[in-house]
Amino acid sequence: MGTNEIIEEENVVEKLKVYYDEDANLDLLKGKKIAVLGFGSQGHAQALNLKDSGLDVIVGLYKGSKSWKKAENYGFKVYETAEAVKRADIVAVLIPDEKQKQVYEESIRDTLSEGNALFFAHGFNIHFNQIVPPKNIDVLMIAPKGPGHIVRREYTLGAGVPCLYAVYQDFTGRGKDIALAYGKGIGGTRAGVMTTTFRVETETDLFGEQVVLCGGIVELIKAGFDTLTEAGYAPENAYFECMHEMKMIVDLMYEGGINKMRYSISDTAEYGDYKIGKRIINENTRAEMKKVLGEIQDGTFARDWLLENQTGRPKFTARRRLEQNSTIEKVGKQLRSMMPWINENPDNE
Repeated sequence: MGTNEIIEEENVVEKLKVYYDEDANLDLLKGKKIAVLGFGSQGHAQALNLKDSGLDVIVGLYKGSKSWKKAENYGFKVYETAEAVKRADIVAVLIPDEKQKQVYEESIRDTLSEGNALFFAHGFNIHFNQIVPPKNIDVLMIAPKGPGHIVRREYTLGAGVPCLYAVYQDFTGRGKDIALAYGKGIGGTRAGVMTTTFRVETETDLFGEQVVLCGGIVELIKAGFDTLTEAGYAPENAYFECMHEMKMIVDLMYEGGINKMRYSISDTAEYGDYKIGKRIINENTRAEMKKVLGEIQDGTFARDWLLENQTGRPKFTARRRLEQNSTIEKVGKQLRSMMPWINENPDNE
């Protein structure tokens, strides 16, 4: 690897390098058959983008999958997973993390051929040794930094979603070039494909989801909502102030960073930001964040999640049921029904 690459074995991430269309050669994938396993959010988006880039794409699904007919309607030849892998030169594993190990052992491992490329969109199963690939294939990652429907939408608009790429195992000596070509095929190099490693992508992705993007922000919203309603304020007022307006704030930060958000809000709101923010996200919170990161790094979270799945997801299912029937969800559903411009079921295509 070059000096600008991230070295998998090191903890230090060297200078980030970004690759664009001119750095990737799509011809490397011409004449090769690509099997996309799964046809959910990422699966359908990546399969369609690769197909529209002029590549030979088939779809692999389990027998009886509800997505089988959907994929066929898009013009794909669909096979059961093992058969799709057998026919392919490049295999993209785009099924949920918790199902990958079983599918790999039952339908992928014994049908891979020497020189194949095995792609992932998230490093979880490779990094935590749930999947141990044979030594005679390339093991690569292209991880779009956006959900599948955005990956597809941006591609159709002539743009793309930034991606991360990593080479875990480079049997052919062309792993990097194949990864960048795949990234170009799904539109990633239009926006930029950045170097990472399976370890870094896995640990930072899990941390971001748990501490900020999902776990952190959800609990912050719920805590604000509960504080207002317990103080006697109407749930509708609490919903608007703590949940509904979140999109405006996030959109501003997405477009121009924290500075644009602060430029766009009132001075009163900005002063409140500076004065109160660190009382809410305080040193105890930051210490807990470090503890969570440690649990991700040492495999504690991975162990707990894998065990939860092995036992039929009892805690996960119970918590999901409770959360779906919470007061904030009931109030929100009622208020959103009054706003017809909000679509609760966006088309993922």
